[in-house]
Amino acid sequence: MRRSLLATAAVAAAALALSACGTSEPAADKSEKSSGHITLTGASGTKVELDGPAKKVVGTEWNVVEHLVSLGVQPAGVADVKGYKTWDKAAPLKNEPKDIGTRGEPSMDTVAAIAPDLIVATDGLPKAAIAQLRKIAPVLDVKSADGSDPIGQMTRNLDLIAQATGTTEQAGKLKQGFEAKLAKGREELAKAGRTGTKFAFADGYVNGGQVSIRPYLGGSLIGAVNDKLGLKNPWQLKGDPAYGLGSTDVEGLTKLDKDTEFGYIGNDDDKSSSPFSGALADNAVWKSLPFVKAGTTHRLPDGVWMFGGTASMESYVDSVVAALKKR
Repeated sequence: MRRSLLATAAVAAAALALSACGTSEPAADKSEKSSGHITLTGASGTKVELDGPAKKVVGTEWNVVEHLVSLGVQPAGVADVKGYKTWDKAAPLKNEPKDIGTRGEPSMDTVAAIAPDLIVATDGLPKAAIAQLRKIAPVLDVKSADGSDPIGQMTRNLDLIAQATGTTEQAGKLKQGFEAKLAKGREELAKAGRTGTKFAFADGYVNGGQVSIRPYLGGSLIGAVNDKLGLKNPWQLKGDPAYGLGSTDVEGLTKLDKDTEFGYIGNDDDKSSSPFSGALADNAVWKSLPFVKAGTTHRLPDGVWMFGGTASMESYVDSVVAALKKR
């Protein structure tokens, strides 16, 4: 389920100081306030014209759905509703949106039946699918991720969606809250003597009996948040340019420094996505790893979407700080 996020994009914010933290507004054309008309430009450069703030909105990817929910806009349609409820509990749905199909292949008929004011998609969706969606309603496409500025891209997407839905004030509050959470988390870790801790975050999955591990490097959203918290990313791998993700196996974990601590998020509803407490539990290499032997392997709470928005990242900060303060 989680792997399918990158099946369309990578199988293919921020690097700024906390005082900035991706809070700059995205480039957008000025709205005609007298008529309520809104003109925006999506990631593809396509203009989006709206008669006023969109109310009935469809989201084709979980990160944009989280943005909508956090902004107080309950989406009328969501791709893979069950998956969203399983993986993203930081911004729970407060309504019962129509399930429009998979994130990589939305049902055009279902979306058309909803008759949305706006469809929010990411550039990870095939261009042909976006072209079809544009025949149904205006489509605001946002950039899925940017490994050079993960937090900044997250907040730019939030700002753009807020402009389309008339919720810019709420977007400002969300960004301020996120910055405050980062600052508080960094302060708490510093007081606990945990600044500079080598913290390797990864997820993993089992396919055909083989365990694959996906490290979250400095260009990942999680990696950028860890950096803001004052943690050190010990992965010595090259990640993809958009999501900042690498690839390794259990033997690759032996290359981490001996004083590294390891963190991951599993899911009890998807056993194949939790190999660290499942398939690898009796693996000799896994059991020999210093962080396993020392008990510094941290399973963080389920329901934090690693590619989400401010709500997921705030939940992640809380869970990391709580885990590291215990030692």
